[in-house]
Amino acid sequence: MNRVRAAIVGVGNCACSLMQGGAYYRRTLSSNGLIHQSIGGYQASDVDFVLGIDVDRRKVGKPLVEAIFASPNNTQVFEADIELTSAQVIMGRVLDGVAPHMVQAGERGFQIADLPEPTQDEIVAALRRERVDVLINFLPVGSQRASEFYMECALEAGVGVVNAIPVFIASNPEWEARFRQRGLPIVGDDIKAQVGATIIHRTLSNLFSTRGVTVDRTYQLNTGGNTDFMNMLDPARLADKKVSKTEAVQAALAQRLDDENIRIGPAEYVPWQKDNKIAFVRLEGSQWGGVAVNLELRLSVEDSPNSAACVMDAIRFCKLARDRGEGGTLIAESAFYCKHPPQQLVEDVALGLLDARAAPRLDAAE
Repeated sequence: MNRVRAAIVGVGNCACSLMQGGAYYRRTLSSNGLIHQSIGGYQASDVDFVLGIDVDRRKVGKPLVEAIFASPNNTQVFEADIELTSAQVIMGRVLDGVAPHMVQAGERGFQIADLPEPTQDEIVAALRRERVDVLINFLPVGSQRASEFYMECALEAGVGVVNAIPVFIASNPEWEARFRQRGLPIVGDDIKAQVGATIIHRTLSNLFSTRGVTVDRTYQLNTGGNTDFMNMLDPARLADKKVSKTEAVQAALAQRLDDENIRIGPAEYVPWQKDNKIAFVRLEGSQWGGVAVNLELRLSVEDSPNSAACVMDAIRFCKLARDRGEGGTLIAESAFYCKHPPQQLVEDVALGLLDARAAPRLDAAE
C-alpha cells in the first residue's frame, strides 16, 4: 500500500509523543496501545512524518526528529532513538499562534525565530513538495487566525486535515462546506485523549443517565505543567477550549445542565508537573427516591502520549477517506476522536461505524 505522508503544524509535546509512537510501532510491530491496528490496511508504522512547521528558533531549521526533543517540550521520552529522515522544520506564520506571556516566559515559553515569515504560497509549495496527505494542527489553544491560515493552505494544496485543537473548523458549516467542495476530508475539532478526563467524564455521565440517576451538578478541574497549560493562563485563549470540553460532557447527559451547575476546564498551571496532567472529576446526582449519590475521581496521566493513539487513528482514517474520494468532515471519526465534532455520537455507536470503515473493502482486496 501507499505510505501516509503527514505534516505537523506546531512541533510541541503532542508532536513529540506522536512521532515517538510512530517509531515505537515500526520497531516493535506491537499492537499494544493502539485503538485500531489496521485502518483500511494502513498500519501505524505506515505513517511518515515528512514536514514540521513551527516558529520557535530552537526548532526551525532543524531535522524534525531532533526538533521534537527541543525545549520547551517536556513530555516523557519513551523512544529516543528515532531514525533520522530528511524531514525538516520550516518557519511558519506567528499570527495569533503565540500568546505574549509565552514569549516572556523564557526557557519554558516560546522563542520566536528571527526569520522572515512565509507567505501562503510558500507553505502550499512546501506541502506539495513533500506530497503531504494529511496536515495535523497542533497549534496552541486560542490560535484562531493561525489555524485559519493553515486551513487555507491545506485547501489550496489539496491536503486532508486533522484539527487536534479547539479552534472550530470541522464543526463550522462554512469551513466544512469548503473541504467538502474540494473533496478533502477533515477530522475535528479538539482531539480527545485515549483515556483522559473528558472521555472518563462522558462515560460516567452516560452511566448515571443509563442507570436512571439524575446528574444535578458536575465539575472537571485539570492541572498540568506543559506549554498547553501555560498558554491557557491567558483567559482570552480559553473560550473555545471550555466550550469544547463542556459540550462533550453535556452531550452524554440525559438532561442538559444549567451553566451554574457544570464547570469544566483547566484549573491551574503547575510547572513541576511538566507533561503530567491531574484531573479531578465530581458528579453529584439523585437516585431512587431522590437520595443523593456523589462520585469523585482523580486521574493522573502523561498528557501528550494520551492523545497520540487518537491522532494516529485520525490520520489514517483521513488518508483512507482521501483514497476513497470522500470530502468534508468525517462524522464518525470526529465524534469518536474529538470533543467538539459537528455531531455528537455515543462512543459505542461511533466505534461500530469506525470498525466497519476500517475493514479493507472487498473490491480493493480484489
